[in-house]
Amino acid sequence: MQRLARAAYAALLRLAAPAFVLKLWWRGRAEPPYRHAIGERFGRYAGAPASSGWIWVHAVSLGETRAASALVMALRGQRPGLHLLLTHGTATGRAAGAALLRPGDRQAWLPFDTPGSVARFLEHFHPAIGVLMETEIWPNLLRAAHRRGIPMVLANARLSERSARKAERLQLLFRPVADSLNLVLAQTQEDAERLRAAGAPRVEVSGNLKFDVTPDAVQLARGLAWRQIIGRGVVLAASTREGEEAALLWAWRQLPAPRPLLLIVPRHPQRFDDVAGLIAGSGLGFVRRSAWQDVPPPDASAADVWLGDSIGEMAVYFGCSQVALLGGSFEPLGGQNLIEAAACGCPVLMGPHTFNFTEAAELALREGAAQRVTGIDEAVRVAVGIVAASTGANLHPSTDVSGAAAPSSARALAFAARHRGAALRMAERIDSLIG
Repeated sequence: MQRLARAAYAALLRLAAPAFVLKLWWRGRAEPPYRHAIGERFGRYAGAPASSGWIWVHAVSLGETRAASALVMALRGQRPGLHLLLTHGTATGRAAGAALLRPGDRQAWLPFDTPGSVARFLEHFHPAIGVLMETEIWPNLLRAAHRRGIPMVLANARLSERSARKAERLQLLFRPVADSLNLVLAQTQEDAERLRAAGAPRVEVSGNLKFDVTPDAVQLARGLAWRQIIGRGVVLAASTREGEEAALLWAWRQLPAPRPLLLIVPRHPQRFDDVAGLIAGSGLGFVRRSAWQDVPPPDASAADVWLGDSIGEMAVYFGCSQVALLGGSFEPLGGQNLIEAAACGCPVLMGPHTFNFTEAAELALREGAAQRVTGIDEAVRVAVGIVAASTGANLHPSTDVSGAAAPSSARALAFAARHRGAALRMAERIDSLIG
């Protein structure tokens, strides 16, 4: 039955390959890197086959790449001369990953998970070890690596209850794959238990790498400078997802003047123009971050809304804001990472849906770095109250946020500092597996 499941999976992927290429080409309209080196997506790499010995880290997207940055630094501390092979699946991940490379390193697209594509990838690079970040379990890739004797690690691993139920339904396919992992380094004890139940026998709890990611000091300073230029409070909607912006804009329009500045940063760059259209249709005055270089123009401070249509500047946005609304948590999408906000000293308001980061969310609540709200309307009221309390402005808040329950910048910073150390623990375990 397992062989039949693998065969069916491989057949479906081969049938889907033309649609996959069309999707890449379509996304390349707004994000040209998706049209770059499409042959790599099928395991066809330019140049002569690489020498063996790569330390291969796969970080599919931007969030995983940011987490991988802390691990890569710790691995370099263990092995100063390592040659890093860094692979990605998205344009944002690849752009962020370029900053991690040193002379002799290599960056590439991870191929589509068909048997032929992954075989060509492994034959070309001959990695000494593979490290997959968070949830990247690819059946054909892991099976091919296991057959070649390449140790594979799932680092910073997490598995939500929803994903665990999905894995249970597809256990004929995923249980033998999970068993082929040499080591799983889980974020939490709950993740570890679900991963063991899914078939991974070698699981250790190592913590969350995202606590070890240090915010860019230059970006933080720029954000604080923007705060002075703006001259009034700022509420950040961080990494918003589809359906959240429209509700937020409606709630924002109901606020009496004077209002703080609302800064909206969509999670996915391909939605920047769509969100700009939503803001324009709301009747609120807005400017786009892409309209200036380093310093906002004078008229930007008078706008109702800023659209953060840039990549890699989250520390700037957190630095200029008094409070952040956690994107993905106001729709049933599981929420985004709140740890970066805390590390920047920006307290967080999160909606009811944080199942992707359950432990981090609960810890942040318990330690005063975040506050749970029931929805967008309450989030707006509480956010305005936090801005009023921190700036002394008369913003007519309708929710009392005074007292110990209110999240604060100091509590956010303390929360982020208290849980560091995962990068070194993971690097030591990974290093012990390298021949």
